[in-house]
Amino acid sequence: MAGGSHLQDMLTGAIIANESQLGRIGNREEVTRSSLMDELRARGIRITEQRRLIIGIIQDSPRHLDAAALLELAKEKDPGIDRSTVYRTIGMLKRRGLIDELDLMHIEGEKHYYEVKTNHDHCHMACFKCGAVMEFTSASFEKLKVEMARRSGFEIRAIRLEVGGVCRKCRAVSRST
Repeated sequence: MAGGSHLQDMLTGAIIANESQLGRIGNREEVTRSSLMDELRARGIRITEQRRLIIGIIQDSPRHLDAAALLELAKEKDPGIDRSTVYRTIGMLKRRGLIDELDLMHIEGEKHYYEVKTNHDHCHMACFKCGAVMEFTSASFEKLKVEMARRSGFEIRAIRLEVGGVCRKCRAVSRST
């Protein structure tokens, strides 16, 4: 992904985000993340300083984080924060439907990763060689969801699609060696 910019496939209208653009793609169908702090305030949820720190890390992360990485980042700013505070905060955000929990093709074992819910559903593409995770959204994906609901009579409330393979960068390295 030259220069860190996103790619748009002219045929499908697909958008692929590199790790520095997770959920932050500026385009016609912009994928955005809501402010967790605003959502929690609006719901009257008590926000301690440690909870504020954890939420800020999740909100601002340029990559998907697992609980261990989240704890490590939080400890850099507040050495007194503990694992249970991280897990309680993750649980509270999940119960309120504000974050998604992903397994990302188990590229690093049984870890679970977390991201702020977005305004548009998207797919995750995980590279089996380097572990990179890219987000992908497309008008075709939106059409598929509509067709699935129409043909099955199922009311879709959540959808997750994860794709595993080899990213462009790793394929280029393989070809050159």
